[in-house]
Amino acid sequence: MKTKRMTMGQAVAAFLREQYVERDGRECPFFAGVWGIFGHGNVAGLGQALHQTPQLPYYLCRNEQAMVHTAVAFAKMKNRLSTFACTSSIGPGATNMLTGAALATINRLPVLLLPGDIFARRNVAPVLQQLESENTQDISVNDAFKPISRYWDRINRPDQLPFALAAAMQVLTSPAQTGAVTLALPQDVQTEAWDYPEALFEKRVWHIARPLADRALLKKAIEWIRAARKPLIVAGGGVHYADAWRALADLTEKTGIAVGETQAGKGSLPYNHPQQLGAVGVTGTIGANVMARDADLIIGIGTRYSDFTTASKTAFQNPDARFININVAEMDAFKHNALPLVSDARVTLEEFSQALDGYHVPAEYTEKVRGFQQQWESEVDRIYSCSSESELNQGNVIGLVNSLSEPRDVVVCAAGSMPGDLHKLWRTRDCKGYHMEYGYSCMGYEIAGGLGVKMADPSREVYVMVGDGSYQMMSSEIATSLQEGYKINIVLINNHGFGSIGGLSKAVGAQGFGTEYRFRNPNSHQLDGQFIPIDFAANAASYGAHVIKAANRAEFEKAMNESRQQTRTTVIVLDIDKEARVPGYESWWDVPVAEVSDVDTAKAAREEYARAVKRERFFF
Repeated sequence: MKTKRMTMGQAVAAFLREQYVERDGRECPFFAGVWGIFGHGNVAGLGQALHQTPQLPYYLCRNEQAMVHTAVAFAKMKNRLSTFACTSSIGPGATNMLTGAALATINRLPVLLLPGDIFARRNVAPVLQQLESENTQDISVNDAFKPISRYWDRINRPDQLPFALAAAMQVLTSPAQTGAVTLALPQDVQTEAWDYPEALFEKRVWHIARPLADRALLKKAIEWIRAARKPLIVAGGGVHYADAWRALADLTEKTGIAVGETQAGKGSLPYNHPQQLGAVGVTGTIGANVMARDADLIIGIGTRYSDFTTASKTAFQNPDARFININVAEMDAFKHNALPLVSDARVTLEEFSQALDGYHVPAEYTEKVRGFQQQWESEVDRIYSCSSESELNQGNVIGLVNSLSEPRDVVVCAAGSMPGDLHKLWRTRDCKGYHMEYGYSCMGYEIAGGLGVKMADPSREVYVMVGDGSYQMMSSEIATSLQEGYKINIVLINNHGFGSIGGLSKAVGAQGFGTEYRFRNPNSHQLDGQFIPIDFAANAASYGAHVIKAANRAEFEKAMNESRQQTRTTVIVLDIDKEARVPGYESWWDVPVAEVSDVDTAKAAREEYARAVKRERFFF
């Protein structure tokens, strides 16, 4: 067996650059590069290795959490067929990645995390940033990654590496098991040399399979669909990851079955498709939620049925409703006591189409769908409308960005009330034109995520929509976008605090307490003084971004046109009327309210909650 003497860090870099994936005969490199910030825990190991391996590009970020967000957004835009590795030092650099790891695993998106770790040889312990334990020496802060990683390992000897890397790749490239993979690399072992088999560094192509559903269950599913008179498809993220858009359109056009989309599934059909009802669930449209309430058959495609999709288990009220779930993940396929088709979404939808010749929903169903679509288009037009000089609200801003952007442009968001409003209102014209991180709804994702989207497809304009709360958490990646020459457009809405939670606080009777950016009042001793005057335009300009202020529709339209002409990251800053909210439609979200209180508003909210929670259904 031929070998090559290398440090463990060098072996990692050499291995990563030779990993490829293939699906449907199309092959591409799996790792687009490595994001990182160097410290004493990785600079001499992986840092040195990357320095001598220019074939594997290195990207310097400003925050370790942000680099994971960028990698995850890139992977989402690439339909999980490509991602980045992320390296950090031991200590705070590693634990900064925990939030990103949780986000990746919850959203089922691949990312490889390579945090440095404490000395394996232990003789110099405790080293800088080491977590000590009285019960074991085999522990570090990296153990915190275990519950949020799909695969976790600590490489205490150089000869363990080949087997850990193979296991990591198996998980990263699995449509059913993917998420964050963490390989903790002790800083001394990173620099140790070993005679690695040269075969470890040969090109390896990982085939992404399209598994077929069980034949007996598929037959039963066809029988259920043929018997249904009020079916509804719930399209989740699995439609995108399986490249199943065309197959879904073909099936719906053939059968007339309407589609409601989850946050991850939005864009499965264009907004004006004849079977498109739009968003479903807590942030859903009137039509999708009424059809979900009455459906006798729900066909879930690549969805994990989060509480926003199911309206906290109140969405599906028909006592005779049955579920068919198409999902590569067995755990998700069995949810809601469904008929589980553990399979690839595209091939199963294609098989549905072939087997459903002659089936079509009743004429009254089709008319109902058409009526809901017309009703919803009128409602969106109403929310979008605004005069040239009047103060804008969030619905107006969404409408303006939507109408002034091109079909292939991408809108990016993650947290606050904006994702819900975008889910309802955004008219998606391209299957990849809507990018929402709502599995973890992570504040701070937006700008880093927008950078990842742009890196995945530089041909598209990217519009990051972000509130002032999220912006302040991670605006630093503006500098990274400028460093790398990837221009993104940031629409920064100033709510003077947490607009979404402020509204939720009022809904549960807490009157918006502690949700606004105000000075502490010396009289009340509460945070209810004047608003803190933060100059977001100056902040963004200090990073080197092009900055535009807008106060009304005319100014915002001008700003959008100016932003599009820029070649560097541009930030549009505007204040809005945050009290003008987009309503909910035929739906509810379970946020428990205090059972007893001295406050009248909380008492009233509890009474309403007690009535609403009775509609929740149990699925075993």
